[in-house]
Amino acid sequence: MATLPPAPVIARSRRAPEMSLLPGVRKRGFWLYLIPGLVLFTIIILVPLIWNIYLSFTSYRGIRPPEFIGLDNWAKLMGDDKFWVSFQNSVAMIVAMVVVPTLAGLVLAALLFDLVGKKFGGRLASFLRATYYLPQILPVAIAAIVIGWILRPENGALNTVLETIGLGSLQHNWLGSPDTALASVMVVMVWVQIGYPVVIFMAALQRVDPELYEAAELDGANWFQRFTSITVSIIRPEIYVVVLTATIAALKVFGPIYALTRGGPGNSTIVPSYYSYSEFFQSQQVGYGATIATALTVVVVAITIIFILAQNRAERLENER
Repeated sequence: MATLPPAPVIARSRRAPEMSLLPGVRKRGFWLYLIPGLVLFTIIILVPLIWNIYLSFTSYRGIRPPEFIGLDNWAKLMGDDKFWVSFQNSVAMIVAMVVVPTLAGLVLAALLFDLVGKKFGGRLASFLRATYYLPQILPVAIAAIVIGWILRPENGALNTVLETIGLGSLQHNWLGSPDTALASVMVVMVWVQIGYPVVIFMAALQRVDPELYEAAELDGANWFQRFTSITVSIIRPEIYVVVLTATIAALKVFGPIYALTRGGPGNSTIVPSYYSYSEFFQSQQVGYGATIATALTVVVVAITIIFILAQNRAERLENER
């Protein structure tokens, strides 16, 4: 019986290139798609950042070439009371843009998802969610005009309402008085920021298994117990994201301060970003303004690293349980 000849062995001179999920694209060719982003990152962020750091060691008024002065700007910054007041006001902005909106957003999202959505339907819950988020998409200038009209001392809506209901003694120059300007801005920032955590948390609640709520309810847990034991623990990653991004936004807040108070009256509402702006464009102390901006960048980077390490540690402890 004749035997069949062995199948020819095709020698491969070289290894076939690994292919990606995209037809005709090499797996290792993904870096080509990163080039536009890297170029934009270098031009828009990296180069200005390096230039800003360099300017922080110079005396520069924007006309003559920068003059290197070493650490003089940084020594001045450490003893600048106005700078430290601006950072104290940043802590107030963190309370108004992070602490209050995150806590209120958790409760509102849980109520909209767990109560309103189930009893009145998802459309009403979606409408209320969009209503809370509306201030986020309003241009800062428009929001400032509306808020300025409400808080106007002479014929503003708030003072008019107070006078109408017999509380005229409470009328006040809300944004023009050092006693109430910062608190008024904080209330405005709570209104602006609260929609962001509501949207994020309601999206996160979509992945919570309803059977967990049902089991807890059968065990006699009330709504608050289900909220603290199930909701908060499951959407913890989203809470970290909201807290981190909102903290960064609070530290570098500029538009509302510029539009409402310009850092005044006095320095009662000044924040580091506006202080840096005023040194850049009003006092023409570009080197000192760059120092303030660089210090703010260092603080933002440090807080970001701390948040990321804390989140990784929490996830590691959760996985070890």
